[in-house]
Amino acid sequence: MAPTKSAQMVETIYGCKWSLTVYQLLANGVNRPGEMVRSVEGLTTKVLNQCLRKNTEFGILERISYHEVPPRVEYKVTDFGAKFMRVLDEIEALQREIEKQP
Repeated sequence: MAPTKSAQMVETIYGCKWSLTVYQLLANGVNRPGEMVRSVEGLTTKVLNQCLRKNTEFGILERISYHEVPPRVEYKVTDFGAKFMRVLDEIEALQREIEKQP
């Protein structure tokens, strides 16, 4: 049986090691892709774009394009994304709990 859409979303997002970093950057007010790449050692533009695209497709992030010269793009967390991030926080808490067990 194929995983449900929600399970597939968690696997995809949690499987991308940069998703959690991107969420943290957004929480700290870093919302432009170039700024994100400069802020995190080892993060490349290509990988960031793939990560942002997946998060946007799942409705976790919203891409905002400004019609300026030069063009400007920003990302923000959607209402759904905020709920999804709470689920990820719970998964992290569960993992910490498991690691404490003898």
